[in-house]
Amino acid sequence: MTENEISYIIRGAIFKVYNALGPGLLESVYEAVLMYELKKAGTIAKSQVALPVIYESERLDIGFRIDILVNDLVIIEIKSIEQIADIHHKQVLTYLKLSGKRLGILVNFNTDNISNSIFRKVNKLNNSTADISDFLSA
Repeated sequence: MTENEISYIIRGAIFKVYNALGPGLLESVYEAVLMYELKKAGTIAKSQVALPVIYESERLDIGFRIDILVNDLVIIEIKSIEQIADIHHKQVLTYLKLSGKRLGILVNFNTDNISNSIFRKVNKLNNSTADISDFLSA
């Protein structure tokens, strides 16, 4: 499966979870239920995946964690907060850069309209020549 095909499955699972549970729960609840839905949809989903920082060829296990990694290709960052801030978008872009992955999904479940609370973040998706910095405001 490509990143875009996985993204389609993720989006469907997000809608299903949101429609069943609604807004206002803890991130951990949405993570557990989304993991269930993604596995049910036939993906290989892992939660709380360690993300080391490589600095000057030194591996630093600092404690960064990817909320969900799907098929070892797509990162999902889950929020359940009043409002998504610029730093949350930048967090996903940094996770993409550190992991070498090309697609990330940022989702905020604490919303009245889930459609407006799912954000795709890309890092050279589809062999694009664009740099990650081109997407900092995306």
